[in-house]
Amino acid sequence: MANNPTRLGAVEDVKGATISVVLDEDTASGLAFVDGHAFRIGQVGSFVRIPIGYVDLFGIVSQVGASAVPERLAEHEIHGHRWMTVQLVGEGTRKGDFDRGLSQYPTIGDTVHLVTEEDLKRIYGRPDSPRYVRVGSLASSEAIAALLDINKLLTRHSAIVGSTGTGKSTTVAGLLNTISQAGRFKSARVIVLDIHGEYAAALQDQAMVFRINPDERRNEHPLYIPYWALTFDELLSVTFGDVPSDADRGGIIEKITEQKLKSLKNKSRKGVIESTLNVDSPVPFSIHQLWYELHLLVMSTHLQTGNQSPDTVAFETDENGKEIDCGDPIKVRPPKCKPQDTSAGASPKVYLSQSRLNIRRPLEALAYKLRDSRYDFLFRPGDWLPNTDGIPKKDLDELLSQWLECATPVTILDLSGIPRDILNILIGVLLRIIYDSLFWARNLSEGGRERPLLLVLEEAHAYLGRDDIGPAAQAVRRIVKEGRKYGIGAMIISQRPVEIDTTILSQCGTFFAMRLANSQDRSHVTSAVSENLEGLFSMLPILRTGEAIIVGEGVHVPIRAMIDPPSRNRRPDSQDPVVYDEIGPGGWNRDLEPNDYSEVVELWRKQDPNSPRIIDFDEI
Repeated sequence: MANNPTRLGAVEDVKGATISVVLDEDTASGLAFVDGHAFRIGQVGSFVRIPIGYVDLFGIVSQVGASAVPERLAEHEIHGHRWMTVQLVGEGTRKGDFDRGLSQYPTIGDTVHLVTEEDLKRIYGRPDSPRYVRVGSLASSEAIAALLDINKLLTRHSAIVGSTGTGKSTTVAGLLNTISQAGRFKSARVIVLDIHGEYAAALQDQAMVFRINPDERRNEHPLYIPYWALTFDELLSVTFGDVPSDADRGGIIEKITEQKLKSLKNKSRKGVIESTLNVDSPVPFSIHQLWYELHLLVMSTHLQTGNQSPDTVAFETDENGKEIDCGDPIKVRPPKCKPQDTSAGASPKVYLSQSRLNIRRPLEALAYKLRDSRYDFLFRPGDWLPNTDGIPKKDLDELLSQWLECATPVTILDLSGIPRDILNILIGVLLRIIYDSLFWARNLSEGGRERPLLLVLEEAHAYLGRDDIGPAAQAVRRIVKEGRKYGIGAMIISQRPVEIDTTILSQCGTFFAMRLANSQDRSHVTSAVSENLEGLFSMLPILRTGEAIIVGEGVHVPIRAMIDPPSRNRRPDSQDPVVYDEIGPGGWNRDLEPNDYSEVVELWRKQDPNSPRIIDFDEI
């Protein structure tokens, strides 16, 4: 120790990448000083160095004390507290290079040294390359940046997990702000599925925000999801709901295909012709016209019995024989029909519909949704709403251009206004539309291979459950399994990793593990990570807010890092409310003032917390 103050002890046992180290008897406990710098000895998560010829092996301390004694010595070892267990992670040369993985292993008696700041720079130092982005600094050394390989982060997928309030959203906001820096990644593409509307404030001028109820003061844009871009099964689940039989499904398929065929005849579409058209083809058609024709077929009275069609509907007429009200497809107003009358003297005779389609209740459910303004983003999607001939003003290319070709690197799809009963379905639809478009365009400059796309999935546990077979879970499983080949990466964010499908979590190559108090969540994360670092993950319950253990392919070696928070005006709208404000009057310690709850009710009715209040000047 007198000749080399960094020496800790020697290798005593080797088992694959796990080694046991016996500390020298004169190794000081607590602090050691090397070249004027203080270093903690035997800290779980700290690095050690093992010189072997011209190569240094590096490992992470995962256990210290009696539990680190090799099993064969446990009964005889007196000084059990003088042992450490180390997980080897990589090697470096004397020139300063560092590579993950091992070309050789230590042997019994090889010396073990603590890692100095110069050694840490060898491990974490990088050439000045935009391929690496900074997310924070090492928890053990603020002078050394925690860097991520953007290539591996995107193509190998990633997950950010941690209990509520640990800094997940702030970590995402800081990372996206870094990616969005002017000139950093000129062709970056990131889409954030924001369930609670947290990220618009954080990214401000660095993102294009699409909301159902856009705030023009914040330069937000309306979010439209054209119903005719959905597959039949997706459309069925958000329109008709449960259809009793295969025959009824077949009847609806036939009618939708007829509507799409009519639209295609009225206006040709590149990529599809009459012979290749099917019910899933993303061809515009009028769902209002579909509802109207099905209503005439199934729920109206007719002038003929047997095979019926819209041409035989018995509309009400006035004394001059003029039809009173034939209904209105766009306004979802049903026609007024004559009552049934099949008596001998009736002229003409009026029959109830004898259609074999048993879809009266599903038709009523569809009519309700078509009238409900909360579904306008889907059934009345602005310029993507077809007329009764099935012709919209704009096609899907302009919609994809809005989402994928923004003037900013980040697109936020704010889903906070979507009705909860169809949220899972719509998330699956969005992911499927994005994936399909980039999959089929994989050889074009607009495809994912030329310009990769990162999908950020907030609150993932809400729609990626273990046994979830919904559209969202199916779409994400497809992305994490196949997306790498087509330039589509996923970032899964969750406060309850134990609730997320293991298949999805195991495909994430990089993990940001923040504080997790729940033991089931910790074990779920540990089992999903390929690293053998149980000792490091045992620190998860005591991590500070904003601190993370980062492991996987996005980092050279596992990192315990303090994440750089963005500036206060660029943080997500997910901060805890202040109950007692020590800086100034706020929360519960502010003066009680008179309040007007009419504004509360106004915003409740609007269901838009950002909407400006309409002032009634008669009240002034």
